[in-house]
Amino acid sequence: MLDRTPAYLLHTDTSASSSRPAPGTPDDGALLDSYSHAVTGVVDRIGPAVVRVEPQVSGRPAGMGSGVLISPDGLLLTNSHVMQGAREAKLTGSDGRTIEARVIGDDPDTDLALLRASGDRLPFATLGDSKRLKRGQIAVAIGNPLGFESTVTAGVVSALGRSLRAKSGRLIDDVIQTDAALNPGNSGGPLVATSGEVIGINTAVIMGAQGICFAVASNTANFVVSELIRHGRVRRASIGIAGQTVPLPRRVSYAAGLSGTLGVVVAAVEPDSPADHANLEQGDVILSLDGEPVGGVDDLVRLLNGERIGRLVELVLLRKGEMRTVTVMPVERRMKTARSE
Repeated sequence: MLDRTPAYLLHTDTSASSSRPAPGTPDDGALLDSYSHAVTGVVDRIGPAVVRVEPQVSGRPAGMGSGVLISPDGLLLTNSHVMQGAREAKLTGSDGRTIEARVIGDDPDTDLALLRASGDRLPFATLGDSKRLKRGQIAVAIGNPLGFESTVTAGVVSALGRSLRAKSGRLIDDVIQTDAALNPGNSGGPLVATSGEVIGINTAVIMGAQGICFAVASNTANFVVSELIRHGRVRRASIGIAGQTVPLPRRVSYAAGLSGTLGVVVAAVEPDSPADHANLEQGDVILSLDGEPVGGVDDLVRLLNGERIGRLVELVLLRKGEMRTVTVMPVERRMKTARSE
């Protein structure tokens, strides 16, 4: 029997069916809505803990940046270069309230400064575990770029375990690279995961680059906070390398007896440094230090503490496919005041 359905009805039905998403195809609106909910959720949770930081010298403002409260009793993290050696600051919250803060300690080597704000039961954010980060996951930056308060930008984690050399020559280890837009004034503000945990403290932008911004990882920030609270400064050892966290082949982890799957590749060796004297080379992959696994730049930062200054330490590394053991004598990392940076 012939199909006598009018041609215009056949045409209409075909058009309607082609406009429907194929089974299993994500709905664009739903995807965008989920992304928006993730970002707005972070802002609702963390936004109240982010403040504008104005260093005070002789009662006068001496610059501006951002900061994040990390405890209800007023502990606050910002950048060392934001404070510029000042010992006091005025903080302004998202609600317009202003409070005073004083510096507990300053660590130019990680571009971090720890302050204590007056007051209690303050809104605060939690430092997360940056070792659990993955490239490509959403990162949200909150701060005061160019003086525009409580600005939110979002992007992804572009790379992990970078080492960043500042204009002063200072080497900042364990840095997160992100494409979340940052501008002057964002410095010291938090980089946040969608879980609502702070994963980094925004620290630098490469001028002229598009979408290449950096934050000090939260694990390094946690270490610095504990040292500044205990000692007022971070006394640490240095072997004179720039490093980057890299994945290890399974066979290498197995051969080295390591439970982890990450190491630190030597990106550069400083001339006349302990690493140079021990003949470390660019491309060497550090696997352990004194028997402790080195699963990332943050591990290396943590292990090279003040107790290892002037004492021989043993590095197990991978060079051109071969395991090697070398001894290095770390020196104290030379500290510079924030004003000289």
